[in-house]
Amino acid sequence: MERGEGLAETRVAETSRGGARDRPATMTLEVAVVALYRIFGSLPTLKWPLAGGLLAIFVDLTDLFWFNVLDLGGVPDYQMFDKLADQVYLAVFLIVALRWTGPERTISIVLYAFRIIGFVAFELSGNRAVLLLFPNVFEFWFLFIAAFHHFRPAMTWTRMQLAIVLVPLIGAKEVQEWALHWARLFDNITFLEALEQIRRWIVGLVGLS
Repeated sequence: MERGEGLAETRVAETSRGGARDRPATMTLEVAVVALYRIFGSLPTLKWPLAGGLLAIFVDLTDLFWFNVLDLGGVPDYQMFDKLADQVYLAVFLIVALRWTGPERTISIVLYAFRIIGFVAFELSGNRAVLLLFPNVFEFWFLFIAAFHHFRPAMTWTRMQLAIVLVPLIGAKEVQEWALHWARLFDNITFLEALEQIRRWIVGLVGLS
């Protein structure tokens, strides 16, 4: 799951301007540790699709926290690391989705292939607009169907029902892609700074001092 590049780039820029660490040029122990965190955080999905899928997303969202607090050599290129690590949990999601039948399985395969095309196109072009054209709807679709199976194991889908599900999923993912990659709303802040902003918003919302 992509996040604002500033969340990672700010940290790299700080270390390269004479901070605690210089930007490393090779694989580091820190990258290896967080990579294992991402991989093992994805595997429970194979047994528990809904709970494991939510855990995989949580692990994905929190890897920047570990890069911010660990001091094991830094991360040479967070964006590349994140995109490659994303392929692990997406592949696990696909393995689970291949067990499904009917349109659930077919749509999963199409959305996964669609995302892979977008991933390759972005890596070749470096153009952020590509991410808007190829949103990662597969992730949202997988979580929705996993939740649906958990609460309602069997259902025969109609085209209208599929459209009712897919349209809002696509819309929600496009909003996320726009915020992260086009509007760049989370650039120039670190993960910990983002958490602090969320904390202040919550405190203000509930009226605590």
